[in-house]
Formats: sequence, structure tokens, C-alpha cells
Amino acid sequence: MFGSKTPFLFPHESVPHLRDCRSDKAWVELVDHVATLPETHEDSLAFQLMVIHMAGCLRCTNYKANLGCTVCSQRAVRNTKAPMSTIMRWFKRAQNEVREFLATFTEENKAVAGGDDRRAA
Repeated sequence: MFGSKTPFLFPHESVPHLRDCRSDKAWVELVDHVATLPETHEDSLAFQLMVIHMAGCLRCTNYKANLGCTVCSQRAVRNTKAPMSTIMRWFKRAQNEVREFLATFTEENKAVAGGDDRRAA
């Protein structure tokens, strides 16, 4: 169903293409902010997670895959009837999810490192 160059989930490189999908000033500012960040930045990851939910990337079909991530996500953003306040709430929720995940991941690494330190002592 997917080609070797088809992204599995919404890619960071598609972020700038969402800029003109909504006329809200807050949307344009959010997209501009995220587009300047590295793809591993917390806000970038949160934005990608939000778009993954909006576009239904986890239920991607052959039709959506053939459209490509950029076109599919543009359609999803344009077709979203939610007001900007709701979209910002979705973004904040995604930020919290990313932070919680990264904190868990960091704690696991600290535990492993701490275990290594105790063995060396």
C-alpha cells in the first residue's frame, strides 16, 4: 500500500504547507513557530501529534497515502470545523502528552544509568 518514500506518520517537512489552511492569526503564528524548529523539538513533536490526530494518520488508507501527507493534512486542517481555541487546546494537550512521554523516557534512562553507577562502585 505504501511506497518506500511514504512517511508512516505526518512528517515535520509538511508543517509549512499548513500555514495558509486557516486564516486565524494564532494558527499562522503556530505554524510559523513550529516550522522553524527542529523536528525533535517538543513543540514540533506536539504539533505533529496534533495533526496526526486531526488527519487520522493512524487509520491511513491507500487513498490518503496516494494523496500524500501534505495534501491529506491540508484537507484535514481546512475541513476542521473546530474554533481556534479548541485547536490550541488540542495543541496544549499534545504538548503535555509529549512532555509526559519524554519525562518517562528520561526517568528510564536515569534508572539505567543509576544502575550502572551502582555496579561500578
